[in-house]
Amino acid sequence: MPEFILEILSEEIPSCSQKRAADDLKRLVCSGLALSGLIVADHALTFVTPRRIVLVIADLPMFSPSMRKERRGPHVNASLSAIEGFFKANGITRAQAEIRQTPKGAFYFALMDQKGSMTATLLKQVVESTLADFPWSRSMRWGSTHESWIRPIRRILCLFEERTVPVQFAGVKASNVSEGHRFLAPVAFPVRAFRFYEESLRNAYVILDPAERVKRIREQAEGIAAAEGLTVISDDSLFAEIAGLVEWPVTLLGKIEKNFLNIPKEVIMTVMRVHQKALALLEADDTLAPNFLVVSNTETADNGQLIIAGNERVLQARLADAKLFWEQDSCQPLRHWGNKLTECIFHARLGTLADKVGRMRKLAAVVAECMPAAPLPLVDQAVLLAKADLATGMVGEFPELQGIMGRYYAWRDGAVQEVYNAIAEHYRPLGQSDSCPSAPVSVCVALADRIDTLIGFWILDEKPTGSKDPFALRRAVLTGMRLIIENGLRVPLFVIFRKAASLYRSAGVFDVRSLLRFFTDRLKAHLQEKGVRHDIIAAVLESGEDDDLVRLSSRVDALAHFIETQDGMNLLIAHRRAMSIVRREENKNRLASYREPVDVTLLGESAERALESQLVTVTKSCNDAVKAERFDDALRTLSQLRAPIDTFFECVKINSDNSRLKENRLRLLSHVGTVMGTVADFAKIKG
Repeated sequence: MPEFILEILSEEIPSCSQKRAADDLKRLVCSGLALSGLIVADHALTFVTPRRIVLVIADLPMFSPSMRKERRGPHVNASLSAIEGFFKANGITRAQAEIRQTPKGAFYFALMDQKGSMTATLLKQVVESTLADFPWSRSMRWGSTHESWIRPIRRILCLFEERTVPVQFAGVKASNVSEGHRFLAPVAFPVRAFRFYEESLRNAYVILDPAERVKRIREQAEGIAAAEGLTVISDDSLFAEIAGLVEWPVTLLGKIEKNFLNIPKEVIMTVMRVHQKALALLEADDTLAPNFLVVSNTETADNGQLIIAGNERVLQARLADAKLFWEQDSCQPLRHWGNKLTECIFHARLGTLADKVGRMRKLAAVVAECMPAAPLPLVDQAVLLAKADLATGMVGEFPELQGIMGRYYAWRDGAVQEVYNAIAEHYRPLGQSDSCPSAPVSVCVALADRIDTLIGFWILDEKPTGSKDPFALRRAVLTGMRLIIENGLRVPLFVIFRKAASLYRSAGVFDVRSLLRFFTDRLKAHLQEKGVRHDIIAAVLESGEDDDLVRLSSRVDALAHFIETQDGMNLLIAHRRAMSIVRREENKNRLASYREPVDVTLLGESAERALESQLVTVTKSCNDAVKAERFDDALRTLSQLRAPIDTFFECVKINSDNSRLKENRLRLLSHVGTVMGTVADFAKIKG
């Protein structure tokens, strides 16, 4: 079947925007074709280089299939003008409309047959619509065009069945021509099929696949490093960023003046990574080597010597600045820079960084009470110095080094290990893939920092909404939750939230339950990512307002394992059978409630006496196990109810003619749900 090739050739696209642009192009074109019945997402591939975004779809049919579409209209009792307007808009008469019953009543439906059309015609419409509505975060206009793109477009290649699709956008008409590398092969060449297109690009010094460029850069870097007896510091995100800057990677080795190596290695690596996109190297003894690797986008007659010299010159100037900052910052103790935080604004409505540190000291003291291994004097000292490096010249120039420089300065000042490590570690975890600190002092400082930030913005009503989260509050909750769960920290969040809110006396009103719900919502997402069923999570997290995340997580784990066993499935069946009868009777009589205590004097049959006796025993044992947080034991205890419940249903007539007996037996069944509810809401668990 024919294939479709689309290439948008433009000026250089920022590396950070490339992957999303390729994904968006595939999504928008494939969804546009799907509206006409062409489901092609599985056959679509995207590629991206600094100058081009490419979409290839294999096995496209020549024609889209005929389809029958239906559209729901107004209710049959709607106004005449609304009904007639619906008929007119869809080009049908009343006789052609269909009336259908829905859960919301009877509605008119318009049924329309849509004939298939030529795929080439659809492609022109879909591609032009996609380009016009492309969701760049930032775009620009150039020349006299009204359309916008992230950078000026130079060519559009658009082929279907080896024929040009007459797409036009931003004053550029599509053709069957592409071109190679901007410097090494800026010559146009015709394109027929994708396999020839990819080969022609390679011959023109363009590697189309980003993954292949990353592999090539890695191989070149490791080869050069090995020849010098060095190793490359692994940095996957930097490799990917560099691959987004070059179409034909050529890796080169440069030198660093040895007098700069007395600067902390993190500073040198940050300068190279942020400003030069250069790869750092290690000696055999794991010390930083006086060399770096830079990736060029071209081959030169002098084997890159001029490029290397230029990078060495720029890097030397950057490192000279860094060395000056290091020397100037080192002239004062870290506490001196902490005093400068009064001049640094945390948020216009939440005060300075000095105000934040003051609140963090009081919060960290509360958290430390839950961690006997965290000495309060060390926690207080760590909090006092945690943000001090933000006022230094080094961190002002290189914000990526926050915490790292504070650790160096505190170590230089003679601080104990727990304190200077906490200064660096309190920013972690930075995300899902980052490890979580486990040192008690570090955990106290990290949690106090996040809770203070969350409380402050909650008071300002700056909660995340939809995809908008300008203050990264979702990340603060997720990382704070990890600090608690992974360290088994038994912190009373209600108490700490209220304490934190009291430190913002004039800031506004704080809803503590709102923030706790936000934490539990993030906990749901965290557990689902671990593979826990959503109904199991809901059965625990929606059954009360427990503020102990460790306990909630333990209950979810216990229930998830139990419900997969035979005892768990049997207990779930018994619970459903009992509670469905109770709910049915309550629905019949809205005023009825069967939550009152059971009248044991009315238990005349042995099966109901046996169930009531077992309920008393199980209730005590289950409550004791839950109180001791032995949730596995509590669930195993509950499984003892299955046999007496089955016997009860076999031997006892619930719908007795005696209304008192019937009500008492319904109370007995209701008690089953009550005792099981001490562990989880079993009604939320699906079969």
